[in-house]
Amino acid sequence: MSIGQVLRNALLWTLLTCSVASAQPQGGNEDVYFRNRADASKYALIVTGPGASEEIGIRFWQWSVALHDTLAGDYGYSSDSIVLLNDDGTALGNRSTRIDGSSRREDIERAIADLRQRLEPGDQLTVFLIGHGSSLTEDAKFNIVGPDITGVEFSQLLDGFQEQDVVVINTTSASYEFSEDLSSRGRVIVSATRSRAERYDPVFAAYLLEALTNRAGDRDKNGRVSVLEAFTYASQSSLAWYRDQGRLPTERAVLDDNGDQTFAMEPGPGAGDGRLAEIAYFDWPNMVELKSSPQAQQIYAQMQDLERTIFLLRADKQNYLESDYWARMEELLIELAMKTEQYNDLP
Repeated sequence: MSIGQVLRNALLWTLLTCSVASAQPQGGNEDVYFRNRADASKYALIVTGPGASEEIGIRFWQWSVALHDTLAGDYGYSSDSIVLLNDDGTALGNRSTRIDGSSRREDIERAIADLRQRLEPGDQLTVFLIGHGSSLTEDAKFNIVGPDITGVEFSQLLDGFQEQDVVVINTTSASYEFSEDLSSRGRVIVSATRSRAERYDPVFAAYLLEALTNRAGDRDKNGRVSVLEAFTYASQSSLAWYRDQGRLPTERAVLDDNGDQTFAMEPGPGAGDGRLAEIAYFDWPNMVELKSSPQAQQIYAQMQDLERTIFLLRADKQNYLESDYWARMEELLIELAMKTEQYNDLP
């Protein structure tokens, strides 16, 4: 699919969905987050804890390596921009070139400190947590090799990324309270569960991976997968899995991206959350498809910024008079269409 076709589909999707109920006022200015600049880089940190059994450990490793290879193969990440910390530092007792260390606290701290030195302002860090969690004590924890790490402690490790965009996807059991401790302005936080009682191993990670594979979660067909799209795909697929099994769901995924520690099961218009998740992408455009001239790249960057502004406006509809909202939306859509035509006309 060409860039022109992708953008026309995105434009059509926007037109079809602009009439939905709007988001609640967010408060504060979120224009500084997830700018999707052409010169920004994206990094992934995958931390996988030990399994409670050999079977579970195999499952965790399979998810981890599949996620690593999907990001590297389909989303433009280099081997240097993916850090995988797995169990005791091996793949079920075997060495693997994909693994950069263990899930011990010292390796986690070392990896995050290294990323803090490497990431430039405006870069994006996405953290994936795979394994077991616990919240039976006062402090919710992510189970790692050696002493477990609490949500408060992990949040403090992320405090060094004040000039970067941060996404954390916690796929563990009993993940909610740990994730709640990570909530902060400008961060997109996903939790596979929504309460302490949901302590059984979730299937959310499997469907998150499915959402990323072949961009199955790309709901608006713009050729990219946002955190909101992947969350929606994985959440709905997880609930469908329980329904198909004839079982009551023991997990309900939730998302927070406005820093209020209140997570939404259905983020998006009307939910108060989803504003940033909708403009936080796992990847950046495939550079092979982009035109190489400086003029084309400048116009494409303007197109990306316009699309982002359209999403933010749609999420903020309630703060506008109806006539003002549609006047501004029409203005943006026309400008995007003109920029797209200008881009397509370039050699």
